Amino acid sequence: MPDQPPAPKEPPSLPLAGLVVLDFGQIYQGPYCSLLLAKAGADVIKIEPPGGEPLRRRTEPGKTATFAVAMLNANKRAITLNLKTARGRELLIEMVRRADVLLENFSPGTMDGLGVGYAVLAAANPRLVYATGSGFGISGPDRDNLAMDFTIQAASGIMSITGAPDGPPMKAGPTLVDMMGGIHLYAGIMTALFERTTTGRGRLVEVAMQETVYASMASSMEYHVRTGKVPPRAGNHQAALGSAPYNAYPTADGWVAIHVVTEAHWQNLCAVMGKPELAADPRFASHAARAANMEATDALVADWTRNLGKFEIFAITKKARIPSAPVRTVPEVMEDRGMHERGFLETVDHPDFGRVTLPNSPLRLHGAASVPTRPNPALGEHNQAIYGDWLGLGAAELAVLRADGVI
Repeated sequence: MPDQPPAPKEPPSLPLAGLVVLDFGQIYQGPYCSLLLAKAGADVIKIEPPGGEPLRRRTEPGKTATFAVAMLNANKRAITLNLKTARGRELLIEMVRRADVLLENFSPGTMDGLGVGYAVLAAANPRLVYATGSGFGISGPDRDNLAMDFTIQAASGIMSITGAPDGPPMKAGPTLVDMMGGIHLYAGIMTALFERTTTGRGRLVEVAMQETVYASMASSMEYHVRTGKVPPRAGNHQAALGSAPYNAYPTADGWVAIHVVTEAHWQNLCAVMGKPELAADPRFASHAARAANMEATDALVADWTRNLGKFEIFAITKKARIPSAPVRTVPEVMEDRGMHERGFLETVDHPDFGRVTLPNSPLRLHGAASVPTRPNPALGEHNQAIYGDWLGLGAAELAVLRADGVI
């Protein structure tokens, strides 16, 4: 039987071509990590229980996926496997012997509890890189705390510094923690694979979501170290409250973000606002002065922006070399011309959603071929290809496995 599962042919120049990944990723963190691996050429086999992973179980009747499943599970193959059965665990070990990477983001100890944790799988294949993503880590006093993106945003301090100064703590709009966890899990896998080229052995790789977002709060930590105070919620102001203008300002048709970094930026902004004299006004002549007079600074900028459109302001500030951007809606971002031209965004024919925009990998390896996006697989779509063609099981045995709820 073949060492490599027969898979769709990808361009030969892809850096991870030939790598076999067993993907137990669920929701967002694990699937985003394995999407990056698939887009780099790995053969990613998404393994789900017979009823599907939690995110797939939200699918509307008659469809194969939610949009999030479609976005995060493109270019993978899908099988079902019940690890609560002895035969299911045997089949996993057979696959592990032929695989390079296994990743999961179950609660800590889940795989050990099923009898297929790292020690067991590494004994079956010492070259296996086993990657696990969790909320608070597989050790320590918080190990067993239930973790979702929202709860990690709370526990990590993100919510305490997000929102209006006089309002309640707020979560960030996107699922930042899950995605940061997925990115770091990818980095850990690649680091271990690099090490394996010299040692010949795999490794247990672990990522805790709380730890992956810690460094993102550097500005708020700088404020705390500088003042000794608990960092406040700063709204759209700079988290350390040391820079102005730094805000989202009202426009005739929405909002625009403006961030003055240098004094030259401020002088240019004063000029395009038609008030060059403000650059020499002692209240606004330096970062420190503008930060001390933040409300007055914001009022000056808002008086200018509210009479113009957000894209008009962006054109003016871009020409004057002032950092800014229109606050775009989700549909506007999905139609972004630049990301479409660069090939990051692709329009794909999807069986559930029709013509839909899906992302490519943000990792660009120049000289490597681009991987066309294939729609996400249906639940268990590749059971025959993996169990039959790769592991060599016959049709009768596959029928028994289905009847027994193993796959």
